[in-house]
Amino acid sequence: MNTIHVDVVSAEESIFSGEAKFVALPGESGELGILPKHTPLITRIKPGSVRIELASGEEEFVFVAGGILEVQPDRVTVLSDTAIRGRDLDEEKAEAARKQAQEALSHAKSEIDLARAQSELAIMAAQLAALRKFREKR
Repeated sequence: MNTIHVDVVSAEESIFSGEAKFVALPGESGELGILPKHTPLITRIKPGSVRIELASGEEEFVFVAGGILEVQPDRVTVLSDTAIRGRDLDEEKAEAARKQAQEALSHAKSEIDLARAQSELAIMAAQLAALRKFREKR
């Protein structure tokens, strides 16, 4: 079977490692689809869902809060500070964090505070969207 090895790694641990037929993820300038024997590529990725179509035909979802993608013809590596398996996403915690980021945004006292709050809000919004997408697939 024609597959590609996929590793999704966070700062703390390996989140996924296995063989896949296809990987889709949010590239910096749009959605990327990776098949086996893809041209080598290194790019930044935005917060969102990494969808991994396994050799068995099942799908695995991982939320990433941005990061770096490296593609080689036989291997895909996703490096992210934060990566959470779709089944481990917690809507209540994500919604609470989104509200906290919204609150921080309204109380930002400097450009740095504002930028940090906007970034956190974007990540939480992407995490909630990824959670909803994961739930739809089940």
